[in-house]
Amino acid sequence: MSVAFDLDDVTLGYQRHPAVHHLSGQFKSGSLTAVVGPNGSGKSTLLKGLMGLLRPLDGRIDRHGVRRSAIAYLPQQSDIDRSFPISVIDTVILGHWRRIGMFRRVSHALRQQAEEALISVGLQGFAQRQIGSLSAGQFQRVLFARMLLQDAPIVLLDEPFTAIDSKTTMDLIAVLRRWHAEKRTVIAVLHDHEQVRENFPETLLLAREPVAWGPTAEVLRAEHLFKARRMAESWDDRAAVCRRGFP
Repeated sequence: MSVAFDLDDVTLGYQRHPAVHHLSGQFKSGSLTAVVGPNGSGKSTLLKGLMGLLRPLDGRIDRHGVRRSAIAYLPQQSDIDRSFPISVIDTVILGHWRRIGMFRRVSHALRQQAEEALISVGLQGFAQRQIGSLSAGQFQRVLFARMLLQDAPIVLLDEPFTAIDSKTTMDLIAVLRRWHAEKRTVIAVLHDHEQVRENFPETLLLAREPVAWGPTAEVLRAEHLFKARRMAESWDDRAAVCRRGFP
């Protein structure tokens, strides 16, 4: 199996204060991996590093030639401005931008694909609604429809099921399984360990430092979860800057 991301002693953070310490390992191409850990453990920071939005403070992330435009990235809903006056269908059509650019005319065929993507996530009849009028679950379905059009080989999801209803969660997990069956690489930050056990073959448990990484049943063992909690309790946000490998 080929490798989507190769991490070599990676440290990620802000103003040289690390949020993820010295992480090494591989996300295999076509894998379905959950990233879990206590609040503040660096999960979202890791996704930003994989996406290329955040440069490592130390170490190396090898994307094996994959361009950023070939990665579909879904941030947390709280990071998305929904006040902009744009319709559901136009939001979904943005998923085409990698192939047609931002300013080329959208053909009837491409618009039809956007309509079909909405149907596939359960939003038939919502095309002309404004995104600001949607519930959290409906808006998340819109974002998944947009990612369907991106047709990216790698998908990064930051807390995709937070604050949405159980029916929407089940429907969107079905989309993740479809991506996995299509041999796409899917990496998702999650909090619900039962969701992870039921749906994700691989898991990375982070507590700023890696605690365990591998098959989910082995990673989510009681001793690993206890270790992650103990590590979280010992965090000191006032600690000195990590200087290993820094100029």
